[in-house]
Amino acid sequence: MPPGVVTREILCKSALTRTKITGFQYCINPYTGCAHACLYCYASFMCRFTDHREKWGRFLDVKINFCEALARQLYGRTRPEGRVLVGTVTDAYQPAESVYKLTRASLEMLADYQLLDVHILTKSALVQRDIPILRRLRSCQVGFTITTVDSGIARVIEPGASAPSLRFEAARELIKAGIPVWVFVAPLLPGLTDTEESLTSLLKAVYQAGIRKVHMDNLNPYPAVVRRLKSAYRRYFSGAFKELESCLYYPELYRNRTESRFRRICQLTGLS
Repeated sequence: MPPGVVTREILCKSALTRTKITGFQYCINPYTGCAHACLYCYASFMCRFTDHREKWGRFLDVKINFCEALARQLYGRTRPEGRVLVGTVTDAYQPAESVYKLTRASLEMLADYQLLDVHILTKSALVQRDIPILRRLRSCQVGFTITTVDSGIARVIEPGASAPSLRFEAARELIKAGIPVWVFVAPLLPGLTDTEESLTSLLKAVYQAGIRKVHMDNLNPYPAVVRRLKSAYRRYFSGAFKELESCLYYPELYRNRTESRFRRICQLTGLS
Protein backbone atom coordinates (compact mmCIF):
# COMPACT_ATOMS: atom_id res chain seq x y z
CA MET A 1 0.00 0.00 0.00
CA PRO A 2 1.31 3.52 -0.75
CA PRO A 3 2.90 5.19 2.29
CA GLY A 4 0.82 7.87 3.96
CA VAL A 5 -2.55 6.54 2.77
CA VAL A 6 -4.94 5.81 5.64
CA THR A 7 -6.64 2.52 4.81
CA ARG A 8 -9.57 0.96 6.60
CA GLU A 9 -11.85 -1.99 5.94
CA ILE A 10 -15.59 -1.29 5.81
CA LEU A 11 -18.84 -3.08 4.95
CA CYS A 12 -21.10 -2.06 2.08
CA LYS A 13 -24.82 -2.64 1.51
CA SER A 14 -24.64 -2.94 -2.27
CA ALA A 15 -22.04 -3.39 -5.00
CA LEU A 16 -23.90 -2.89 -8.28
CA THR A 17 -25.20 0.68 -8.42
CA ARG A 18 -27.52 2.33 -10.93
CA THR A 19 -25.79 5.10 -12.89
CA LYS A 20 -26.86 8.04 -15.03
CA ILE A 21 -23.70 7.86 -17.14
CA THR A 22 -24.78 7.76 -20.77
CA GLY A 23 -24.65 4.27 -22.28
CA PHE A 24 -24.43 2.44 -18.96
CA GLN A 25 -26.99 1.02 -16.59
CA TYR A 26 -24.71 0.15 -13.67
CA CYS A 27 -21.38 0.96 -12.10
CA ILE A 28 -19.05 -0.89 -9.74
CA ASN A 29 -16.67 0.74 -7.24
CA PRO A 30 -15.00 -1.74 -4.86
CA TYR A 31 -13.19 1.05 -3.01
CA THR A 32 -13.99 4.52 -1.69
CA GLY A 33 -11.19 6.99 -2.17
CA CYS A 34 -8.20 6.58 -4.44
CA ALA A 35 -4.48 6.44 -3.73
CA HIS A 36 -3.67 7.68 -7.23
CA ALA A 37 -4.24 11.16 -5.76
CA CYS A 38 -4.76 12.88 -9.13
CA LEU A 39 -4.94 16.64 -8.59
CA TYR A 40 -7.68 17.09 -11.18
CA CYS A 41 -9.95 14.26 -10.02
CA TYR A 42 -13.65 15.12 -10.04
CA ALA A 43 -14.33 12.17 -7.71
CA SER A 44 -12.82 14.06 -4.79
CA PHE A 45 -16.40 15.12 -4.02
CA MET A 46 -16.63 11.68 -2.38
CA CYS A 47 -14.76 13.17 0.58
CA ARG A 48 -17.98 14.62 1.94
CA PHE A 49 -19.63 11.20 2.04
CA THR A 50 -17.00 9.81 4.39
CA ASP A 51 -15.89 10.74 7.88
CA HIS A 52 -12.27 10.99 6.82
CA ARG A 53 -10.35 14.13 7.68
CA GLU A 54 -7.56 13.21 5.29
CA LYS A 55 -7.32 14.99 1.95
CA TRP A 56 -8.30 13.30 -1.30
CA GLY A 57 -5.69 10.74 -2.25
CA ARG A 58 -4.74 10.17 1.39
CA PHE A 59 -7.50 7.79 2.43
CA LEU A 60 -8.96 4.55 1.15
CA ASP A 61 -11.93 2.49 2.30
CA VAL A 62 -11.88 -1.16 1.26
CA LYS A 63 -15.34 -2.75 0.96
CA ILE A 64 -14.35 -6.16 2.25
CA ASN A 65 -17.81 -7.70 1.74
CA PHE A 66 -18.10 -6.33 -1.80
CA CYS A 67 -18.28 -9.69 -3.53
CA GLU A 68 -20.93 -11.02 -1.18
CA ALA A 69 -23.04 -7.93 -1.85
CA LEU A 70 -22.52 -8.33 -5.61
CA ALA A 71 -23.62 -11.98 -5.50
CA ARG A 72 -26.86 -11.05 -3.73
CA GLN A 73 -27.66 -8.49 -6.41
CA LEU A 74 -26.76 -10.67 -9.38
CA TYR A 75 -28.76 -13.66 -8.22
CA GLY A 76 -31.69 -11.94 -6.52
CA ARG A 77 -35.28 -11.68 -7.71
CA THR A 78 -34.34 -9.54 -10.71
CA ARG A 79 -31.34 -10.41 -12.87
CA PRO A 80 -29.45 -7.22 -13.84
CA GLU A 81 -28.71 -6.89 -17.55
CA GLY A 82 -27.00 -4.26 -19.68
CA ARG A 83 -23.67 -2.51 -19.41
CA VAL A 84 -21.62 -1.89 -16.28
CA LEU A 85 -18.74 0.57 -15.91
CA VAL A 86 -16.03 -0.42 -13.44
CA GLY A 87 -14.38 2.51 -11.66
CA THR A 88 -16.50 5.67 -11.80
CA VAL A 89 -15.54 7.33 -8.50
CA THR A 90 -12.44 5.30 -7.70
CA ASP A 91 -9.83 3.38 -9.66
CA ALA A 92 -10.66 -0.29 -9.33
CA TYR A 93 -7.00 -1.14 -10.09
CA GLN A 94 -5.27 1.19 -7.66
CA PRO A 95 -2.41 -0.28 -5.56
CA ALA A 96 -4.71 -1.78 -2.90
CA GLU A 97 -6.20 -4.08 -5.53
CA SER A 98 -2.95 -6.03 -5.70
CA VAL A 99 -3.58 -6.96 -2.05
CA TYR A 100 -7.37 -7.21 -1.69
CA LYS A 101 -8.22 -8.43 -5.22
CA LEU A 102 -11.84 -7.24 -4.95
CA THR A 103 -11.97 -6.15 -8.58
CA ARG A 104 -10.56 -9.46 -9.75
CA ALA A 105 -13.08 -11.46 -7.70
CA SER A 106 -15.93 -9.27 -8.97
CA LEU A 107 -14.90 -9.80 -12.58
CA GLU A 108 -14.74 -13.55 -12.03
CA MET A 109 -18.34 -13.43 -10.82
CA LEU A 110 -19.41 -11.37 -13.83
CA ALA A 111 -17.64 -13.81 -16.15
CA ASP A 112 -19.76 -16.62 -14.71
CA TYR A 113 -22.90 -14.46 -14.74
CA GLN A 114 -22.75 -13.58 -18.48
CA LEU A 115 -25.61 -11.05 -18.51
CA LEU A 116 -23.59 -7.84 -18.26
CA ASP A 117 -21.17 -6.19 -20.69
CA VAL A 118 -18.20 -4.87 -18.73
CA HIS A 119 -16.28 -1.67 -19.40
CA ILE A 120 -13.29 -0.69 -17.27
CA LEU A 121 -11.70 2.75 -16.93
CA THR A 122 -8.34 2.90 -15.18
CA LYS A 123 -4.95 4.60 -14.87
CA SER A 124 -3.26 1.40 -13.76
CA ALA A 125 -1.17 -1.17 -15.59
CA LEU A 126 -2.41 -3.73 -13.04
CA VAL A 127 -5.46 -4.40 -15.23
CA GLN A 128 -3.33 -6.65 -17.46
CA ARG A 129 -3.09 -9.10 -14.55
CA ASP A 130 -6.71 -10.04 -15.22
CA ILE A 131 -6.52 -10.64 -18.98
CA PRO A 132 -7.58 -14.32 -18.62
CA ILE A 133 -10.73 -13.22 -16.78
CA LEU A 134 -11.47 -10.33 -19.13
CA ARG A 135 -11.43 -12.75 -22.05
CA ARG A 136 -14.15 -14.81 -20.36
CA LEU A 137 -16.59 -11.93 -19.99
CA ARG A 138 -19.57 -11.73 -22.31
CA SER A 139 -18.16 -8.47 -23.63
CA CYS A 140 -15.35 -6.30 -22.31
CA GLN A 141 -13.59 -3.07 -23.19
CA VAL A 142 -10.83 -1.29 -21.29
CA GLY A 143 -10.23 2.43 -21.31
CA PHE A 144 -7.01 4.00 -20.06
CA THR A 145 -7.05 7.58 -18.88
CA ILE A 146 -3.80 9.05 -20.23
CA THR A 147 -3.35 12.80 -19.98
CA THR A 148 0.27 13.17 -21.09
CA VAL A 149 3.37 11.25 -22.18
CA ASP A 150 5.54 13.63 -20.14
CA SER A 151 6.57 11.61 -17.08
CA GLY A 152 7.59 14.77 -15.21
CA ILE A 153 4.14 16.31 -15.53
CA ALA A 154 2.47 12.99 -14.73
CA ARG A 155 4.42 12.58 -11.48
CA VAL A 156 3.02 15.89 -10.25
CA ILE A 157 -0.60 15.72 -11.43
CA GLU A 158 -1.27 11.99 -10.90
CA PRO A 159 1.46 10.88 -8.46
CA GLY A 160 0.02 7.50 -7.46
CA ALA A 161 -0.95 6.25 -10.91
CA SER A 162 1.08 3.98 -13.17
CA ALA A 163 3.51 5.87 -15.37
CA PRO A 164 2.09 6.68 -18.83
CA SER A 165 4.62 4.32 -20.43
CA LEU A 166 3.36 1.45 -18.28
CA ARG A 167 -0.24 2.20 -19.24
CA PHE A 168 0.72 1.99 -22.90
CA GLU A 169 2.51 -1.32 -22.31
CA ALA A 170 -0.59 -2.71 -20.59
CA ALA A 171 -2.77 -1.47 -23.44
CA ARG A 172 -0.62 -3.31 -25.97
CA GLU A 173 -0.91 -6.53 -23.95
CA LEU A 174 -4.69 -6.22 -23.81
CA ILE A 175 -4.88 -5.62 -27.55
CA LYS A 176 -2.74 -8.70 -28.17
CA ALA A 177 -5.25 -10.66 -26.10
CA GLY A 178 -8.10 -9.45 -28.29
CA ILE A 179 -9.58 -7.01 -25.78
CA PRO A 180 -10.70 -3.67 -27.26
CA VAL A 181 -8.87 -0.69 -25.78
CA TRP A 182 -9.57 3.02 -25.97
CA VAL A 183 -7.96 6.07 -24.38
CA PHE A 184 -9.57 8.85 -22.40
CA VAL A 185 -7.56 12.08 -22.62
CA ALA A 186 -9.01 13.84 -19.62
CA PRO A 187 -8.82 16.42 -18.48
CA LEU A 188 -6.84 18.66 -20.75
CA LEU A 189 -4.74 20.88 -18.50
CA PRO A 190 -4.18 24.47 -19.69
CA GLY A 191 -0.65 25.19 -20.81
CA LEU A 192 0.53 21.68 -19.89
CA THR A 193 -1.28 18.90 -21.73
CA ASP A 194 -3.44 20.89 -24.15
CA THR A 195 -0.67 22.36 -26.31
CA GLU A 196 -0.09 21.44 -29.93
CA GLU A 197 3.17 19.71 -29.05
CA SER A 198 1.77 17.81 -26.05
CA LEU A 199 -1.35 16.59 -27.82
CA THR A 200 0.54 15.59 -30.95
CA SER A 201 3.04 13.55 -28.91
CA LEU A 202 0.27 11.88 -26.91
CA LEU A 203 -2.00 11.04 -29.82
CA LYS A 204 0.90 9.70 -31.89
CA ALA A 205 1.78 7.42 -28.97
CA VAL A 206 -1.85 6.28 -28.79
CA TYR A 207 -1.83 5.38 -32.48
CA GLN A 208 1.54 3.63 -32.26
CA ALA A 209 0.21 1.49 -29.39
CA GLY A 210 -2.44 0.11 -31.72
CA ILE A 211 -5.31 2.11 -30.25
CA ARG A 212 -7.69 3.80 -32.67
CA LYS A 213 -10.40 5.29 -30.49
CA VAL A 214 -9.99 8.26 -28.14
CA HIS A 215 -12.25 10.47 -26.08
CA MET A 216 -11.36 13.78 -24.48
CA ASP A 217 -12.74 16.07 -21.83
CA ASN A 218 -11.88 19.54 -20.68
CA LEU A 219 -11.16 20.48 -17.10
CA ASN A 220 -14.19 20.55 -14.81
CA PRO A 221 -13.47 23.50 -12.49
CA TYR A 222 -14.77 22.15 -9.20
CA PRO A 223 -13.56 24.46 -6.40
CA ALA A 224 -11.43 21.79 -4.70
CA VAL A 225 -9.87 20.83 -8.04
CA VAL A 226 -9.07 24.45 -8.86
CA ARG A 227 -7.42 24.95 -5.46
CA ARG A 228 -5.21 21.89 -5.90
CA LEU A 229 -4.25 22.80 -9.45
CA LYS A 230 -3.45 26.43 -8.66
CA SER A 231 -1.16 25.32 -5.87
CA ALA A 232 0.63 22.84 -8.15
CA TYR A 233 0.90 25.32 -11.02
CA ARG A 234 2.44 27.96 -8.76
CA ARG A 235 4.96 25.46 -7.42
CA TYR A 236 5.85 23.42 -10.50
CA PHE A 237 4.43 25.07 -13.63
CA SER A 238 4.47 28.80 -12.96
CA GLY A 239 5.00 29.57 -16.63
CA ALA A 240 1.61 28.05 -17.46
CA PHE A 241 -0.34 29.72 -14.65
CA LYS A 242 -1.79 32.41 -16.92
CA GLU A 243 -3.13 29.71 -19.23
CA LEU A 244 -4.93 28.11 -16.30
CA GLU A 245 -6.46 31.42 -15.27
CA SER A 246 -7.55 32.13 -18.85
CA CYS A 247 -9.29 28.76 -19.02
CA LEU A 248 -11.15 29.50 -15.78
CA TYR A 249 -12.19 33.01 -16.82
CA TYR A 250 -13.19 32.19 -20.41
CA PRO A 251 -14.27 28.51 -20.30
CA GLU A 252 -16.38 28.48 -23.47
CA LEU A 253 -13.68 30.12 -25.58
CA TYR A 254 -11.10 27.75 -24.16
CA ARG A 255 -13.31 24.71 -24.74
CA ASN A 256 -13.98 25.57 -28.37
CA ARG A 257 -10.31 26.13 -29.07
CA THR A 258 -9.09 22.92 -27.46
CA GLU A 259 -11.81 20.71 -28.90
CA SER A 260 -11.01 21.99 -32.39
CA ARG A 261 -7.30 21.38 -31.84
CA PHE A 262 -7.96 17.88 -30.49
CA ARG A 263 -10.15 16.87 -33.46
CA ARG A 264 -7.63 18.23 -35.96
CA ILE A 265 -4.70 16.31 -34.43
CA CYS A 266 -6.81 13.14 -34.19
CA GLN A 267 -7.50 13.34 -37.92
CA LEU A 268 -3.82 13.87 -38.67
CA THR A 269 -2.82 10.84 -36.60
CA GLY A 270 -5.56 8.54 -37.90
CA LEU A 271 -7.62 8.35 -34.71
CA SER A 272 -11.38 8.48 -34.33
